[in-house]
Amino acid sequence: MSPDNPIRRDGLHARLRAATDPAHRALEAGLDWQARVATLPGYRDLLARLHGFHASWEHAIGAQLADEPFLAPRRRLALLAADLDHLGLAPAAVVALPRPEPIALDGPAAAMGALYVLEGSTLGGQLIGRHIAGLHGFSETGLTYYRAHGPRTGAMWAAFRTRLEDFADDPAAETALTGAAVATFAAMRAWLCAPHAMPAAG
Repeated sequence: MSPDNPIRRDGLHARLRAATDPAHRALEAGLDWQARVATLPGYRDLLARLHGFHASWEHAIGAQLADEPFLAPRRRLALLAADLDHLGLAPAAVVALPRPEPIALDGPAAAMGALYVLEGSTLGGQLIGRHIAGLHGFSETGLTYYRAHGPRTGAMWAAFRTRLEDFADDPAAETALTGAAVATFAAMRAWLCAPHAMPAAG
C-alpha cells in the first residue's frame, strides 16, 4: 500500500460506504418511507414489497455465502411474514407475493456485498420502527422487521463489519463485493419504487 494513497488506509467498510453512497441516496430519495408508512395500507404495501425482495435475495445470498450460522440470525423474511399477518394479509397471500429476480451473485464476496445492503438497513430501521410505533400505536407486534435485532443491532453490525474485513486484502474480492452492493441498492430501489400492485388485506 502506498503512503500516498489515503483511501487505501481506510478500512473496507469506509471504502464500501463511499462507493455505494450515490446508490444508497437514490434509494432513500425514491422510497420516501415517511409517506409510504403514513397509512396502514401504505405500510403493508411496503412490507409486502420488502418480503418479495428478501425472499429472492436471502436465498441467493445463502447459496453463495455458504455459512448459515452467520446468515441465519440475519434472515428477516419470517419477520416480514409475521408483520404482514398482523396487518391482515392472509398466509397464502404472503406466500404468493411477487418477488424480483436477484442479481447474479458469484461467490462469497458478492454475497457479502448484497448482505451489506440488507444488514445495513437494520440501523436505519430502528428509527423507522420508532416512527411507525408512534404513528400507528404499535408496540412489538407489527414491527418485527424494523425492530430486527433490537438491542443487539449494534453488536450484530460490528460482527458484520469484522467479517467484511476478511475481504480487505483481496482486490478482486473487494471489486466483486462493491459491485454487488451497488447493484443490490439499485435493484432494491427499482423493486420497492416500481408501480406494481400488491394484494389487499383479508
